[in-house]
Amino acid sequence: MTWIWTLFLLLSILYSTAGGQTAALSAAAMSGAGQGVTLTLSLAGPLCLWSGISRVMEESGLTARLSALVAPLLRRLFPKAWRDPAARDALCGNLAANLLGLGNAATPLGIRAVQQMALGTGGRASDELCRLVVMNTASVQLIPTTVAAVRAGLGSAAPFDLLPAVWVTSLCSVSVGLLAAKVLSRWVRSS
Repeated sequence: MTWIWTLFLLLSILYSTAGGQTAALSAAAMSGAGQGVTLTLSLAGPLCLWSGISRVMEESGLTARLSALVAPLLRRLFPKAWRDPAARDALCGNLAANLLGLGNAATPLGIRAVQQMALGTGGRASDELCRLVVMNTASVQLIPTTVAAVRAGLGSAAPFDLLPAVWVTSLCSVSVGLLAAKVLSRWVRSS
C-alpha cells in the first residue's frame, strides 16, 4: 500500500510540474493537510465522550447487562468459545462495543477473543472464528457514533438521522455474512 501512495504522490508532483501547476499542488496539499487536522480534532471529542460513556457503562454494570441480553445469541453462534470464560467475556465486550459503534474499543476485545478461540486449533481458523470475523467486518451497530461524529464535524444539523439506514444495513450485512459463512463452511467440509 505504501508503494501505491508513493506512486500517486510522485505522479501528482510530476504532472503538476509538467503542467506548470506546482503552486496549485502546494496549495491543495496544505489545504488537505489542514482539513485532515480539523477532521481529526472534530472526531477526538466524540470519541473521548463515547469512550468515557463506555467506561461508565462498564463500571456501572450496564455493559454486563447488555452482554447478558446478547448472551443467548452468542451462545448459539459460538458454542465452543462460550465454554471458555475469557473468550466469552471478550466476545460479549466486542459485540457490545460494536453495537455502540465504538469500533476502536471493539478491536482489542475482538483480538483477545480471536486469540482465545485460536488456542488448540493448530493454526487453522475454526468456523466460530470465521463467524466472529464476519460479524466484526459486517459491523453490526445500534448507535453509529463514529459516523455521527464525522457528520457532526462536517456540519450536519442532525448527525444521527441515518439510524434507520444503519440498522437495516447492519442487519442485512450480518445476516448475509453469517449465511455465507455457514454455506461456505458446509461446502468446504463436503469437498
